[in-house]
Amino acid sequence: MKLIHKEIDKDGRGKMVLLPDEGEDMWHTYNIVMEGDRLRASTIRKVQQASVTGSSTSSRVRTTITIQVEAITFDTGACMLRVKGRNVEENQYIKMGAYHTVDLELNRKFTIFKEQWDSVTIERVETACDPAAHADLAAVVMQEGLAFVCLITSAMTVDRAKIVYNIPKKGKADDTQRKKAITKYYDQVMTAILRHLNFDVVKAVVIASPGFVKDQFFDHMMKNAVQTDNKLLLENKSKFVLVHSSSGFKHSLREVLEDPAVAMRLSDTKAAGETKALQQFMTLLASDPDRAYYGIKHVERANDSQAIETLLVSDTLFRSKDLPERQRYVRLVDSVKENGGEVRIFSSLHVSGEQLDQMTGVAALLRFPMPEIEEEDHSLDSDSE
Repeated sequence: MKLIHKEIDKDGRGKMVLLPDEGEDMWHTYNIVMEGDRLRASTIRKVQQASVTGSSTSSRVRTTITIQVEAITFDTGACMLRVKGRNVEENQYIKMGAYHTVDLELNRKFTIFKEQWDSVTIERVETACDPAAHADLAAVVMQEGLAFVCLITSAMTVDRAKIVYNIPKKGKADDTQRKKAITKYYDQVMTAILRHLNFDVVKAVVIASPGFVKDQFFDHMMKNAVQTDNKLLLENKSKFVLVHSSSGFKHSLREVLEDPAVAMRLSDTKAAGETKALQQFMTLLASDPDRAYYGIKHVERANDSQAIETLLVSDTLFRSKDLPERQRYVRLVDSVKENGGEVRIFSSLHVSGEQLDQMTGVAALLRFPMPEIEEEDHSLDSDSE
């Protein structure tokens, strides 16, 4: 996604002009556009034209329309976004107040007008427009003496490093010399990984090679990490996914990522942060329930005491048609961040997000036990009896 223009006043009212350039941008847009917003975009309209003889002909024309949004539909399979609403600006082909459905298209800019751009929506735009912020997949494609270190988004592969090292062939040199060369080659690849990958953002690292190069390199890297007490590599060991490729050249990465089994493993690994947070919550709920609460009322009570260590919230809640309800969750997110808590927004397209949705879409892990939250509920129940 590209941000073409931004114009927001101090009260949060204003517009942004965005240009989607990959399918994933449509999912971001689905989470940005709300009912009641105005959307200006290029569209196709069927127009009836009457001739002097009285007969009529129809033709399809491209025009720019501004609609007041009433309904938004996202097709997950096709990554297509359809926005329906009434025309609110004079148009040569479409009457004021007439209904029209806009199909947002890749590489065609659109403008969103909002009465209130909240912090969650602005952060969503910034994330969509920053390749580094959502390039959460990295890859190392290698064969003996050659390696590429890349960052991957759904639209592009960004080269970060190319390593070329001369390794003597088997039988043509002393075996010790060959082993030393391989070790130096592995060290260079490991250095490139540490220099170019931000493990706070990257959630999965594919290491691909023909034969056993990937396995031998990974063993070397982990042994080195243990010997040097490299916590960064040791703590992120589970993010590495070792897979076969036909060569160590970058073009072989496509075949790796297109493999359905690999795609499934990567999907799970990329969402590992959210999955782990949800697992921690479920464990706490069973072992120390006074530090784990779900449901907006309980979570808000915990937040009032600045007790929230980690807030888990589904992106479904920010698409609510009820504006006050949506603002309520935005205020909660802002407040938790101000109090030093961590906020994890779950995608409802992932299984962890679906599970969170079943628990009303919001949950919290607390810094300290708050049994009084549950006790307050019981006292209210007994009072009502």
